[in-house]
Amino acid sequence: MASSSSSAPGGSGSGDGDGVLSRISRSVSQSAIVARGRDAAAEASTVAKKLLRSTGKAAWIAGTTFLVLVVPLIIEMDREQQINDLEMQQSALLGAPPATLPS
Repeated sequence: MASSSSSAPGGSGSGDGDGVLSRISRSVSQSAIVARGRDAAAEASTVAKKLLRSTGKAAWIAGTTFLVLVVPLIIEMDREQQINDLEMQQSALLGAPPATLPS
């Protein structure tokens, strides 16, 4: 009981509903610096979304190009290497001297 009666007699905290901390907090949150910071954060968020979207499109283009152009080239090079290895094995079985690769 003593603690509840000691906070009420001040009158300034309960009379207008604003304490010192509340008034300071409100004045800081309504300041121009906070408003500019909030606007900057919103703009940065918008730019980040646009950058992420364009980066995703670029990644899709690069991935598709890799699949269409590079993967068949790698497969063909591997197939050519296997044919060369097979020919070298066959020539070694027939007793011919191993062919040197042209420079």
